Amino acid sequence: MTLLAFDEQQSRSLALSVRASALVFEDPVSRRLLEQIERIAPSDATVLIIGETGTGKELVARHIHALSKRHRETFGALNCAALSENLIESELFGHERGSFTGALSTKLGWFETANKGSLFLDEVGDLPLGLQAKLLRVLQEREVVKVGSRHPVPVDVRIIAATNVNLEDAVAAQHFRADLYYRFNVAAIQLAPLRERPGDILPLTEHFLKIYADRLGYGDVKLTPAAEVALLNYDWPGNIRELENAVHRALLVCPGNRLRPEDFKLSGVRAAEQSPSISTVSLENALQRLFDQTPPKLFEIIEETVIRSAFEYCERNQVQTAKMLDISRNVLRHKLGLYGMLPASRRVSEQEVA
Repeated sequence: MTLLAFDEQQSRSLALSVRASALVFEDPVSRRLLEQIERIAPSDATVLIIGETGTGKELVARHIHALSKRHRETFGALNCAALSENLIESELFGHERGSFTGALSTKLGWFETANKGSLFLDEVGDLPLGLQAKLLRVLQEREVVKVGSRHPVPVDVRIIAATNVNLEDAVAAQHFRADLYYRFNVAAIQLAPLRERPGDILPLTEHFLKIYADRLGYGDVKLTPAAEVALLNYDWPGNIRELENAVHRALLVCPGNRLRPEDFKLSGVRAAEQSPSISTVSLENALQRLFDQTPPKLFEIIEETVIRSAFEYCERNQVQTAKMLDISRNVLRHKLGLYGMLPASRRVSEQEVA
């Protein structure tokens, strides 16, 4: 069995992200993926990894680096969705002392830190448009300028980008630069969700069983045949990360050394996912009343109401709101600016119109 395992201590720069910690290549779909990785890795081509959250995008990126000519050099990793726009710029390009409040010393960015190596940019679909332009220039000129500096520094870095959103749709909606998309999309890898590679489910389960059984000091723990069937029949919307958490939870509640279907509580998760379809009747009634009134710009009214309500529900947390609505943070910020829900939003919207 070919296994890629992730050490939780390796990448503190990807804090706040939900990522897979192991990836196997038992399923035929995964074997073809491994063959593609092995073909792409030795080159210096920029790679774009596309896949749902928790499918193992960072593990694939690390494996590409390990199989490349740069494997002895630094592998840097940054989650573009976990930091504010100002922090991302400083993390990527570095800053000079005194360039902004709190910049008490000069700091190298990830481009310089990973010089001669590889830099993994996770969730690039959430990069602000202004930063996209700066990143494009770095990729074209192969040099970075620190925040607060005017002197370019040459860099030689292989970029491995990842996203769980459709960048072509983002380009069409003018939320992602087409020229940057083409720069990223030199060698694209489509990482299938776990439900589309069922041959990996039980090997991954055995891997996590061993890890957590050892940590908890348990003896030999096995799956019952019924549990194996339940795991194979579940669609794993959270992918590998959900499977890992399910195994960990099952070991904590199982009374013996044989895991049963009820120890995983998969049916409860599935029922929770289906619950929104039960509550749409009241929404449809509210919409019907709006249709009867036929106000102007009806769609804009509905859209603004949804976004405002979601933003308040998530306690004005942009990352959580974007995740709940299944839109990129760029799109959310643009809408919130139009609705006057961001500081200086009036000035932002005027700049975007210009």
